[in-house]
Amino acid sequence: MLTAILLSAAAMTAIVALRYLATSGIFAAITARVRPGYHARLGTQIRKEIGWSLASAAIYGVPAGIVAWGWQELGWTRIYTGWADYPLWYLPLAPLAYLFAHDTWFYWTHRWMHRPRLFRIAHAVHHASRPPTAWAAMSFHPWEAITGAVVIPALVFLIPIHVAMLGTVLLVMTVMGVTNHMGWEMFPRSLVHSRLGGWLITASHHQRHHEEYRCNYGLYFRFWDRLCGTDRGLSESL
Repeated sequence: MLTAILLSAAAMTAIVALRYLATSGIFAAITARVRPGYHARLGTQIRKEIGWSLASAAIYGVPAGIVAWGWQELGWTRIYTGWADYPLWYLPLAPLAYLFAHDTWFYWTHRWMHRPRLFRIAHAVHHASRPPTAWAAMSFHPWEAITGAVVIPALVFLIPIHVAMLGTVLLVMTVMGVTNHMGWEMFPRSLVHSRLGGWLITASHHQRHHEEYRCNYGLYFRFWDRLCGTDRGLSESL
């Protein structure tokens, strides 16, 4: 049993690492084409981002692998595979619940990480990326990575979700994590400045956090920033 658990953890770590390298690599290539020279003189920074991110991949992969093993072998979780197990109208609700729960956890732990002592110990690693690049999405100190690694493994024990919808959540997590750190806005102004865009976080919003530190703490949505008075709008540099 222990061997199977270790193999599952190793496999999930490899999947997380490859997903990071592929997604960040694709968007870094797009950045190089759309914004020539943006990564000039950032080689040392990018190598550090990749190193920290691969360490984070292991921290994310181990609990995910253990939970995946438990789901397949013991039915631990509330992940389901049958399309008729829950009403079809529930399919899109579960990912929204996951994203909102993750966003809530991230907002409050992120604000916590900006307390001076915790910032120096852990979160400064992420903010060492100046400017952030597509490679910085998972560039965390191990202590910070642990706070992010527990969310989805915990939620699958609490909220039923179809395995395909769980894949959708992971896709949104990965793409938004990368695109929010690219240093340029890939989404059209018609979306970013629309009523809907006023509640979503894209690079224009998250870039301001990297510029000013004490604002714009959210991950996917601007709900908590607006409610708590920490939303300072969009960066003027993008």
